[in-house]
Amino acid sequence: MPLATRTLGRTGLQVTSLGFGAMEVRGPRIWNGRPVTDAEAERILNAVLDSGINFIDTANDYGRSEEFIGRYLASRRSEFILATKCGCNVVPSGDHDETPHVWTRDNLLRNIEESLGRMRTDHVDLLQLHNPSVADAEAGNLVEVLREIRDSGRTRFIGCSSTLPHLPTYIAWNVFDAFQIPYSGLERAHETWISAAADAGAGVIVRGGVARGEPGAGLGGKQRWDAWHKAGMDELLDPGETRTQFLLRFTLAHPGMATTIVGTKNPDHLAENVAAAVSGPLPADVYAEAKRRLEETGQRPTA
Repeated sequence: MPLATRTLGRTGLQVTSLGFGAMEVRGPRIWNGRPVTDAEAERILNAVLDSGINFIDTANDYGRSEEFIGRYLASRRSEFILATKCGCNVVPSGDHDETPHVWTRDNLLRNIEESLGRMRTDHVDLLQLHNPSVADAEAGNLVEVLREIRDSGRTRFIGCSSTLPHLPTYIAWNVFDAFQIPYSGLERAHETWISAAADAGAGVIVRGGVARGEPGAGLGGKQRWDAWHKAGMDELLDPGETRTQFLLRFTLAHPGMATTIVGTKNPDHLAENVAAAVSGPLPADVYAEAKRRLEETGQRPTA
């Protein structure tokens, strides 16, 4: 059974409900990423497309991610919708790279040219601001710069990766075609704002949709998983279902989201994610019960 597709808001793009977050092939210099060989990157990126996923998200400051996409997927460019982010800057610092953002027209124009060159394409489908504050966006006149890039044909649509407290203002501007927003059963702060963005006509890309990994993965967060245990969430799992698969299906159950980007460099984990997505969102009653239990532990949306 193929992956279900959903419409990415006013873009009209049909994206698979499960997308791929290519941050996982960034390499070790960015944010303590895991080492990734050329062969591993080639294998996982092609496995993503072979699995039926048609949406890939990256960023200018995701280490080697864009380079790998260009090297191994340029010949398959017609098979996927490509999103990247701008406002980025990479500064070498010993054994790692710092990633301060620079919110100027010159930097955004530099970013898109650099990204297109790395990915060996003449356009991206979606260019997103990479988490600026509203003050940054206003001071740099960033929306107009995005429109300039769009009008030049280097991107088809413009968007913004954002969080509270900035997201409500950005939604009210009604200028972004899509938003990238964090959300999972264990990180529900933006739940109602996903609905608000979708109701305003924007497509919603969910990041962090499997709670940033299970305990022991280094990104899970003890507080989140304490809530899982306090809520007795294991009781809601289907036989043989993992917590990660349940959380992915929880995310897919949100009616406002179009796609959720999940990253991995392990083809087996990719296959498990695809299988969970193919099985579909949680049934409405299970989704409601999961939210009820989580709210009792304090995991609830921010108004």
